[in-house]
Amino acid sequence: MKKMKSGLLFLATLLFMNAGFAQKVKDGKDFMYYERYESAKNAFEKVLAAEPANEEAIYWLGQAYIGLENVPAAKKLYLEKLQQNPNSPLVMVGVGHVELMENKKEDARNHFETAISLSKGKSIDVLNAVGYANSNISSVNGDAAYAIQKLKLATEIKKFNDPEVYANLGDAYRKFADGGNAILSYQAALAINPKYARAIYRSGRVYQTQGRTQEPIYMKYYNDAIAADAKYGPVYETLFNYYFETDVTKSAEYLDKWLNNSDDDPKACYSRASMKYAQGLFNEAILKADECISTTEAGETAYPSLYGLKALAFNKLGDSVKARSFYDEYFKRQTVDKIGPGDYASYATLLLKFPGNEDKAAGLIEKAVSLDTLEANKISYLSAIANAYLDKKNYFEAGNWFNKIMGVKKNFNNVDLFNAGYAYYNGSKYDSSIKVFNRYIEKYPEDLFGYYMLGNSYSSIDTTGTLGLAAPYYQKVIDIGEADPTKPQANTRLLVAYKYFMGYSFNVLKDQTASISYADKALALDPTDANLIQSRDFISKNKPSGPPPAPKSPTDGAGVNKKPAPKK
Repeated sequence: MKKMKSGLLFLATLLFMNAGFAQKVKDGKDFMYYERYESAKNAFEKVLAAEPANEEAIYWLGQAYIGLENVPAAKKLYLEKLQQNPNSPLVMVGVGHVELMENKKEDARNHFETAISLSKGKSIDVLNAVGYANSNISSVNGDAAYAIQKLKLATEIKKFNDPEVYANLGDAYRKFADGGNAILSYQAALAINPKYARAIYRSGRVYQTQGRTQEPIYMKYYNDAIAADAKYGPVYETLFNYYFETDVTKSAEYLDKWLNNSDDDPKACYSRASMKYAQGLFNEAILKADECISTTEAGETAYPSLYGLKALAFNKLGDSVKARSFYDEYFKRQTVDKIGPGDYASYATLLLKFPGNEDKAAGLIEKAVSLDTLEANKISYLSAIANAYLDKKNYFEAGNWFNKIMGVKKNFNNVDLFNAGYAYYNGSKYDSSIKVFNRYIEKYPEDLFGYYMLGNSYSSIDTTGTLGLAAPYYQKVIDIGEADPTKPQANTRLLVAYKYFMGYSFNVLKDQTASISYADKALALDPTDANLIQSRDFISKNKPSGPPPAPKSPTDGAGVNKKPAPKK
């Protein structure tokens, strides 16, 4: 009897301990939900200290490491535990997750499929983990379509009732650029748990990616998320970043709220350093970043973004050498899926300060443009490198990059056309300049500037004026400018056109009267121009030599202008 009681007591104790471990795993997962990765790490480490083979705790500890941007620690953990238990589906998914982050897509897919097979396709946890690894918004290597497929399978398993799976499905649709189904998935999560702040917050993120015009909608979602769960830190982090560039005071307020609802971990330390940067305290930002790096635990890797922040700060201080050094360190330490479009663009413009890096910089900008979903950001990246080339007086490359802006900007305008065309013109790439300003006059036929620049470009090609290539365009300048002299800089451009026709009429058309007429018009605009006065005097006293040229067809001459002159 005593033995039976002893056995029952042992069983009860065992059940109690298992229940305790299960509760600690749940506590850790709750920390993961709030993105409190340091607390989650501590919780899972305690479980594993007592129960080293706990598959769920192993998987989530690796996810906590990934959340802390310590991918090497996650990789080490998953590989060691998989070696001990080669048939652990969740650990296998963890290995695949790391492989995705390392851009080993085929290896990752093999591990995902093997894990699903081992669990016979009936484990919600395994399907959810596979879906999360591929749907994670920050992961550039994940397959959104694959994530959608696996997460949908999870929702079809008997007794399914997990809002997290629907939230991950929403993330997958969002990554797939299907905002409508993303919102429906988040609503499905809220149908299970109306207080699931992550789904409300993620709905706001869908609208935020559509630009500032959607601000009232996404701000309502963010406020609703706070109302549902004021402890949900990620919404404060997003608002901190949202105001980072435009309103430092408001950004700092949200930083405080975020830090009050998150762990004092490397990410929090980084955010404090970045606030110093936002306030323009670049030396202090560097010192704070160094402090964060110095507190890294033995055997741990420092938060990679700290090196990127130091690069930005040194760049602001004008120390390009140190800035480049820390950018190199950042790109070496950071996993590919965590490097954002802005990182590539900033690094590219810095590299242009060092000769011989032009091709590398171009590749980084192209990558930034391809990764970003916002038109405004794409334009910002292209403008940055175009202006960097302008600063180097490499006008041809500047023109090429300005030209690319019109490839991504749905409604490009006269400024965009001017930037590209004028850069080509300054670089003496007149054929390219002509192509751009032909687009200009097609889009703005009543604006004399396009015709004026075409006149300048053709005049630069036909330097003697013999072919008269610039004549039809300068004539349009005169027609538009004389019809409305109040147009911006009309008189300045009319003066150039009159001077052209003064010489063209005398030297090519052999028409002294017309030449004098254009000289008089020019002098009316600038009566103190000594060269004009001298030229007017010479023309009035000398007859043009030789006969006038024979009439030419629109395709005569240099062959650059194949179209008839535009007429009023």
